[in-house]
Amino acid sequence: MNTKNSSIHTKKYKLVLSAVHMVYRLVNSTYNVRELCLRLTRLLCQFIHASSSSVYLLDPSREKVVLMASFNNKINIVGEKKIDFADLSPREREVALGASVFDERFIGIPLVSDDNIGALFIWRKRSEPAFEDFDQEMLNVFAEQAVTAIKNLQLLEQQQKVILGSIKFIGRMFEKQGKAVTAHAPAYCKIMKLVAEKLNMGRAPIESLEYAGLLHDTGAIDVPYDILSKTSRLTSDEFKIIRNNPARCVELIRPVEFLRPVLPIILYHHEKYDGTGYPSGLKKEQIPLGARVMAVVDAFEAMINVRPYKKTLSIDGALLELRRNSGTQFDPRIVEAFCELAEQKKFRKYLRMIKR
Repeated sequence: MNTKNSSIHTKKYKLVLSAVHMVYRLVNSTYNVRELCLRLTRLLCQFIHASSSSVYLLDPSREKVVLMASFNNKINIVGEKKIDFADLSPREREVALGASVFDERFIGIPLVSDDNIGALFIWRKRSEPAFEDFDQEMLNVFAEQAVTAIKNLQLLEQQQKVILGSIKFIGRMFEKQGKAVTAHAPAYCKIMKLVAEKLNMGRAPIESLEYAGLLHDTGAIDVPYDILSKTSRLTSDEFKIIRNNPARCVELIRPVEFLRPVLPIILYHHEKYDGTGYPSGLKKEQIPLGARVMAVVDAFEAMINVRPYKKTLSIDGALLELRRNSGTQFDPRIVEAFCELAEQKKFRKYLRMIKR
């Protein structure tokens, strides 16, 4: 082997190692299938110098494919759009059914584990150099690394759904018992999500906030039912028991690894912006942003619902009360975002839906 060929093989070997390392880092910093697919499309375009790339997964029915992510070096699109096999191009359909396809402008590689679970696609424009055999080899490397990660993340997501389903079931059991503190209306989480989106919190923090909305009162499982169902004002001792509810909830869900980011939101959503809240007397930015959002939504819900020991407010009355306590009990930025959203017809509908 001459020196030139040896140098080429060494360069290719280094590229393969680099690809394996990059996918390994990607896998170990990503915790759900959608995010993995999104980042994988970007990595494919950058590493193999493709003009665009896509990741498809087979729908469990095996009659459709799901476009998980695509990237064209400008716009990265993530979603779970289902597409009939008949709507795929002949080449894409062939890959989705388990065959590799290679030509000068297109490479498709199936994602094969015990069976075919999806496909990777890359394209180059006519103005760009044609794909070579080594580009297909590199895509194979990415596919081999990605398929195991996708299968593992799919299993993890299934486990998470089972755990969340069990916790939701506990909440429904509380609702059947009567006026339990856990009985939030379904729109409660939707309202928090819309506020978080207006604050540009990002997908992962918003997801954690939604989980917190579902779970933050599950600690009530240890609270005597006569306290939960009490219609008169609580005694000081009874109020102490209720105040410990967030800490009990945190201890209950702490062993669930994927819910760790949710714990600070639950634990600190009764803190006040001026530092007079509980359990730790945190103030301003010391309080997690998700907890500050939940504090506003939680208080609004309480104000518009019937309480035997306080006046029930209208939606507009509760909004005025939020503004009155902005900067003391609540983060002014979150109150402003909430009140701005309340001017929208759709958001108003959700506000009416949390009135029980």
